[in-house]
Amino acid sequence: MADGIKIAAGGGLAAATSLALVMAVGALMHDEGLRMVDYKDIANVPTACYGHTGADVTIGRRRSAAECQVLLGRDARAHLDGVTACVPALADRPEQLAAATRLSFNIGVAAFCRSTVARRLNANNWHGACDAFLAWSKARVDGRLVVIRGLAERRQRERAMCLTGLRE
Repeated sequence: MADGIKIAAGGGLAAATSLALVMAVGALMHDEGLRMVDYKDIANVPTACYGHTGADVTIGRRRSAAECQVLLGRDARAHLDGVTACVPALADRPEQLAAATRLSFNIGVAAFCRSTVARRLNANNWHGACDAFLAWSKARVDGRLVVIRGLAERRQRERAMCLTGLRE
């Protein structure tokens, strides 16, 4: 049982994980925005579609909406699995898992697993973990770490999702 949220008996962890994935993908579509031509993001990282990064990104390459959907689903699932591996207690907490997946999608699984967010989640400090999302509002631009308004706003949305269903 996630504080105040009970997963249906027949569905179990698989249902909670599926729900988290659906919530994360929907929010990531908004967070990342769709760009159907590969580009460099604000931190100069080659990026495609809904924030996809990797060796298969080629600046200027055109992609279809269907291809972008597949990439987003695959990327989100990989991040969800990575987050669940380092914070197993998230497996039956769909809102917190979706929020953590969104954060991981942006900062990477390795950074997430080393983060204060993950440490607090593993210590069952749920509110403290949600509050720690707000620290991830910076990006490296021209070699300097600077607060990015869009990231700060995104972290507020992720924090709100993380807090959903938690008791005071």
